[in-house]
Amino acid sequence: MVSIMDEALELEVGHRVLEIGAGSGWHASTIAEIVAPTNTSKKKWGHVYTVEFVSQLAESARKNVEKAGYINRITVICGDGSEGYAEKAPYDRILVTAAAPDVPKPLVEQLKTGGVLVIPVGSLYMYQTLMRIKKEDNQITEENLGGVAFVPLVGKHGHKLRR
Repeated sequence: MVSIMDEALELEVGHRVLEIGAGSGWHASTIAEIVAPTNTSKKKWGHVYTVEFVSQLAESARKNVEKAGYINRITVICGDGSEGYAEKAPYDRILVTAAAPDVPKPLVEQLKTGGVLVIPVGSLYMYQTLMRIKKEDNQITEENLGGVAFVPLVGKHGHKLRR
């Protein structure tokens, strides 16, 4: 699934990427290898900003990213990823690794013109669809990439979970 999502993002060297759902930090690391490879002659590296809702996971991801040698290419933030990360917007690419009830408006707003957003959308723990959203001249196009099953996106624009 990581490879499918990375391919759907159409990543390129130099891209600024926002990932929602850092988890272990591994997926962000695969993205950093593409957008900010160490063996490039390009002067401008890309960067990955990854937002994790669960503070313990954010800290674990930060440690894993540092151990793996990506700390200069990946920034781990603890926060509500359903609201994006406006501080470093706009982004060339946005990836969401948790299923949202619908596409969060803040993420579309933080996407550059020409940008791509890949996100699972659907019901809680049930059928979900992997969507590729493209933004061109403030026109949004959506493409269904098939059925998937992800944990729920939580936060202001995510699923409302009972505790």
